[in-house]
Amino acid sequence: MKKFFPAVAFLLLSTARFFAQDVQTAPSPTPTPTDEPDVVKISTNLVQVDVTVTDSKGRIVRDLRPDEIEIYQNGKKQDISNFSFISNTRENTTGNEQKIKPQPVFTLPPTPVRPENVKRTIALVVDDLTLSFESTYYVRRALKKFVDEQMQDGDLVAIIRTGAGIGALQQFTTDRRQLYAAIEKVRWNPAGSGKIGAFAPLEAKIPATEPTPEPGPGERTSEGIDRENNDFRASVFATGTLGAVNYIVRGMADLPGRKSIMLLSDGFKLFTKDAGGSLESGRVLDAIRVLVDKANRASVVIYTMDPRGLVVTGLTAADNTGGRTSEEIQTAESDRRDELFDTQDGLRYLAKETGGFAIINSNDLSGGIRRILDDQSFYLVGYQPDEATFDPKTRRFNKLIVKVTRKGANVRYRSGFFGITDEKLEKTQQSTAANRLANALTSPFAVNEISLRLNTLFGNSGKDGSYLRSLLHVRSQDLSFTDEPDGGKKTVFDVLAVAFGDNGQPVDHITKTYTVTLKKEIYTAFLKSGFVYNFVFPIKKPGAYQLRVAFRDNKSGKVGSANQFIEVPNLKKNRLTLSGVGLENVSLATWQKRNSGAGKGQATDDGSDSMADTAVRQFKRGTVLNYGLSIYNAKTESGQLPNLTSQLRIFRDGKPIFEGKTVPLTNAGQTDPKVFNYVASLSLGTEMATGDYVMQIIITDNLAKEKQKTATQFVQFEIVE
Repeated sequence: MKKFFPAVAFLLLSTARFFAQDVQTAPSPTPTPTDEPDVVKISTNLVQVDVTVTDSKGRIVRDLRPDEIEIYQNGKKQDISNFSFISNTRENTTGNEQKIKPQPVFTLPPTPVRPENVKRTIALVVDDLTLSFESTYYVRRALKKFVDEQMQDGDLVAIIRTGAGIGALQQFTTDRRQLYAAIEKVRWNPAGSGKIGAFAPLEAKIPATEPTPEPGPGERTSEGIDRENNDFRASVFATGTLGAVNYIVRGMADLPGRKSIMLLSDGFKLFTKDAGGSLESGRVLDAIRVLVDKANRASVVIYTMDPRGLVVTGLTAADNTGGRTSEEIQTAESDRRDELFDTQDGLRYLAKETGGFAIINSNDLSGGIRRILDDQSFYLVGYQPDEATFDPKTRRFNKLIVKVTRKGANVRYRSGFFGITDEKLEKTQQSTAANRLANALTSPFAVNEISLRLNTLFGNSGKDGSYLRSLLHVRSQDLSFTDEPDGGKKTVFDVLAVAFGDNGQPVDHITKTYTVTLKKEIYTAFLKSGFVYNFVFPIKKPGAYQLRVAFRDNKSGKVGSANQFIEVPNLKKNRLTLSGVGLENVSLATWQKRNSGAGKGQATDDGSDSMADTAVRQFKRGTVLNYGLSIYNAKTESGQLPNLTSQLRIFRDGKPIFEGKTVPLTNAGQTDPKVFNYVASLSLGTEMATGDYVMQIIITDNLAKEKQKTATQFVQFEIVE
């Protein structure tokens, strides 16, 4: 295999410190798996419902007794068999309220998130299919404040636009960089039903030459036809919004923690009027009922927020009342009030039916989000249903009513469920092999039946432009093999890889089936070390990208998936830019041999594998970590090569624990002034604690302007036994 790093002297071992000799760290505590029953169960022998109880001031009641709560199904009181309180309040060992940590100038990538560490799973869903131009501004401001000040450790968050593609579902993350990129894409959607303001401005009306007779009861009028057409268009976008939320709910079903959706929307009507003025329900109410059932089964609470705030329903400066009588103006104002109340009713109904609440008529969206975040503790109440609950002949909707006998207490809960068990629902939704692979690709959380490790690096080849090189390490022990006649082994697997742009749309993809036949003598080594699947996507436009890979073993049907967020810079701005970082891990003895006087500059084959090391990023203490990258757009002066320096920092748990000295980069061997290749080494000391680390490489261009002279690249890695 061709080495990623040339077998030459690594330049800066003498200046890169022996890390554990400079920093003393304590062993990393083992995470304690959570036993919180965060999923509402609906089966033939148990129905569990999460119930939120608050006092008269809206504070969570935490000391409710089982005898103070009653639950009714279809009007019949049930005997409570399970009762517990699930608190989302974090223990505070200092006794002081948690203070918001100031954000650093740069945002560190998060360490890999583990399900047992997730306390809250939050989807902030921006309904850009209905948001007005004015509302969009307030939504962006509230989202930024949430990420900067309200997001906590243990929060798994996604910011999703209802008008985006399926790639938006890949945004569940603890990475603030990814959330900032998602916020930047929240813009007013002129193709949606949202207006510039809360209401369309009145236009001048040309007076009729002849008096118009009053319409009879049920008669279709021109105004009624216009209203009917507008309502139809709005209902189409509303069902699109509800369909997107439905898809998000399905994606959240298997995620850990207390699961909440905050839907920021200008609302939708449950009922509309036809051209004759008759009230009718339609697709919106039907879509909500389906969504409510899926949300209740997935234990997802939906909160709704109206970003319009306090709205003036009277005339504004944008209205032109020319040609209108006073009665017509009053009717227009009344229509605006009706539209506001009707669209807010849709938000209220959706939230109430799933156990949440609606934030309406408030100009403080951030305060509304804070109130929702505080509303994350609940009681889990279970009972044994009767046989009629799941009668296949009726498949009725089972209505739930929960009462609390304590004086002054208010209760919120899920409205009910359809008469089909989760087990039967899952059985009817069994997917084909192709669908299972696609579902793994679009799942917000990695599937780990086959262990995958993905690392995607940005690079630029000058002539061919920017690209993303992805290195996917596959654990061979998770694959199934069949015997060959010659004593060899064979495995067959499918690979599906997609790059999603920041608009949620795929920009490139790979769909292939591979058959690998191994000779007997190399099978054992292949099984032990695994293999790296290497692919490249050319990138035409700078921006934020999601790399998603799904992998399926054909014989066993096992599936694995991995994903990564990466930003592609714009090199045309001529600012200092760094490529992704390649890695190679070797023993100290191997490194010394390579750089000894006798072996210096000679090619070696010492068993190291830089592609696997770059993909897996798991290293042992007492070894040497070689790293390298390319530097683009470094400034030059009078035909000379760049004047660059480097510095290394190591972080753990977001805190800096090592900072190396600033070191000048030598120009030896550099021939292209546009691309500066930089390699160096770091010794991983024997006292480093096992766990996750982040390495920061800082390159400074001493010839550039002050604000453009520094570029940074991060590498996440793990120390293992």
